[in-house]
Amino acid sequence: MHILVSNDDGIFASGIKALTEAVIPLADKVTVIAPSQNQSASGHKRTLNDPMRIRKVSDFVDGVEAYAVTGSPADCTAVAMLGFIKDPIDLVVSGINRGPNVAQDVTYSGTVAVALEALIFGLPAIAFSLDDRSSKADYQPSIPVARTVTETVIREGLPKQTLLNVNIPAGNEIKGYKTVKQGVRTYQDQLIERHDPHGVPYYWVGGAMPAGEVEKEGTDLWAVHNGYVSLTPIHLDLTAHDAIDNIAKWDINT
Repeated sequence: MHILVSNDDGIFASGIKALTEAVIPLADKVTVIAPSQNQSASGHKRTLNDPMRIRKVSDFVDGVEAYAVTGSPADCTAVAMLGFIKDPIDLVVSGINRGPNVAQDVTYSGTVAVALEALIFGLPAIAFSLDDRSSKADYQPSIPVARTVTETVIREGLPKQTLLNVNIPAGNEIKGYKTVKQGVRTYQDQLIERHDPHGVPYYWVGGAMPAGEVEKEGTDLWAVHNGYVSLTPIHLDLTAHDAIDNIAKWDINT
């Protein structure tokens, strides 16, 4: 078993070291390829028109080869699968992200994009996130959770073109695991205008942290809010199958 580990917070983030420690006992080999800089909220971006540099990172985790890539999180999976890593890879795990990736967050998440890219190459994948955005977040309680989930996926498998999105509550009091669907986020972004010393405007996107329907049972938002690890299968096929028959009836040729 050869496991590839990546993330979007960057090669020096605490979460990726925790995830690496979690999966080492489950694999014959673990390889880490992650962005050289923080790439949070980069989505499923691929670098096509600019060169990338890949450098080996020393003193990462004992016995683990680690590399930093100047590209995106999805690039990390791609370069590994396109030949930079010579040994065949069996499973891709991503994270542990600083902050949750629930509901519509998955469309922004570089952590999830690592796993989506793995699906494109035909590999099973898991994305892990911790419900703590603090720079001092404690990832140690997440290690046994990530190990248990990864071990179970290795044993049970995942459906084709389906990744497992895992969100872990912060702290030590984890009640258990819930297999749930995506919830609904409420974003509170604001466009903030400022002016530089020359009077030219520039802009920040600010505002309060996202909210959401945490009271709606059976969703990832509800599960994490209530102290459960959320397990959400996400399919690469984005087709809204329920809408096909209705749209096919449109009188669109006139």
